[in-house]
Amino acid sequence: MPVTVDVTVDVVLPCLNEAEALPWVLARIPAGWRPLVVDNGSTDGSAEIASGLGATVVRESRRGFGAACHAGLLAATADIVCFCDCDASLDPGLLAGFAATVADGGADLVLGRRRPQGRGAWPVHARAGNLALSRMLRRRTGLRLHDLGPMRAARREALLGLGLTDRRSGYPLQMVIRAADAGWRIREVDVPYLPRAGKSKVTGTWRGTWQAVRDMSRALAEPAAAAPAGTGGRV
Repeated sequence: MPVTVDVTVDVVLPCLNEAEALPWVLARIPAGWRPLVVDNGSTDGSAEIASGLGATVVRESRRGFGAACHAGLLAATADIVCFCDCDASLDPGLLAGFAATVADGGADLVLGRRRPQGRGAWPVHARAGNLALSRMLRRRTGLRLHDLGPMRAARREALLGLGLTDRRSGYPLQMVIRAADAGWRIREVDVPYLPRAGKSKVTGTWRGTWQAVRDMSRALAEPAAAAPAGTGGRV
């Protein structure tokens, strides 16, 4: 049976030249939710396609994954905000379970642990970079996470309260670090990871992966903030 959520939900979809994937992605947004496609300078008509398919289009001229994600967060008005890549590698329909967990108080932040489906879904160099960062995150926060993927859900006001500043590839990791430091309950859920439509903008090459790892390493260098009494920021 489909999961239903009795609160409003916005889905932030950072987008840079995803014309090929948008119809598939938007068709899988749960009924009643609002997709926020954040156009980050597309030249393939992505914004027009998204608008034609009923999505709300947010324009963010400053390039960067974090810039697009945060522009979507600022544009969101729903109680719960979800994030998902816009390249058809992840099914946004699965976010219904994420949002339900947050709405029911089962967790403050729900993250998708990517499980590759088929050859080419997750290049070896990208997986290696993710593993290294997960281990560094464990040393920094104690969180025993396996992935730092883009699929996630949390309450909007709480996310804004984290004061996220990274506007590049370190944005997802900074969110987790600051949530852990604030004592959030963080849960990881397995999700299928499919071969993406089109060419990756971040981890499709060794150079892109290295840049992402470098961006995220800056977030790991942040000094730890004191967690509220009685919380430990653990999964």
